[in-house]
Amino acid sequence: MNISDVFAKGGLAMYPLLLLSFLSISVVIERSWYWWNLLKGEREVSGRVIESARRDWNAAANLAGQSTDQPIGRFLNSALELKKPEPEVFQLALEATAQEELAAMRRGDKILEAAIALSPLLGLLGTVLGLISSLGSIRLGDLGTAGTENVTLGISESLISTATGLIVAIVSLAFYRVFQGLVSGQAKLFEKSGNELELIYRKDWAAQGGARLEKPSGNSNAPLSVKPQSETTDTPEHQP
Repeated sequence: MNISDVFAKGGLAMYPLLLLSFLSISVVIERSWYWWNLLKGEREVSGRVIESARRDWNAAANLAGQSTDQPIGRFLNSALELKKPEPEVFQLALEATAQEELAAMRRGDKILEAAIALSPLLGLLGTVLGLISSLGSIRLGDLGTAGTENVTLGISESLISTATGLIVAIVSLAFYRVFQGLVSGQAKLFEKSGNELELIYRKDWAAQGGARLEKPSGNSNAPLSVKPQSETTDTPEHQP
């Protein structure tokens, strides 16, 4: 018995199950490729930016700006690229970007959730419809005779849709949990990196009596620098 025969004997419920399986496999392939590319060197980027921020905000801003092809780079750069940020604004920039990046990482979850919830139900529906069709053809006089052999065969075939629905749901659930675990790991990395960067910034801010990150005038692409609020524009820049 080949796949086409199994599909044909599964009944009408096999068609929506085929659609759900196709959508689920597409999401699994796309998300697997996404995570494969995302996880390479991400913690290294975070560590380099945080370490640079302890010594030189300019270097930290440059490193974050060069890593915007990765979520962690965009996350850290969202605060470092601000002009004259208050500590609260610095924190809000990190939080807003983290929510945006985590939402992008959850793309495709709704499709997997639909496959997990609907596949067993569609499989059960196909089995019920198959049983109704098989049992509806039984006559009382045929019980215990060779005439019931086709009914037994029909009942066994009607279970194909249930098995298919369970397979689709189990595979979708397995990958869904894996992707959720990866998103949870990214959330922890964002929280750890953001807290460290914010703590460094607040310490420098307090140490300098309210310093502000700002970009030198005349060059919007220039790296970030730190200047105390109490100094005039003629005072040389002082970096944390």
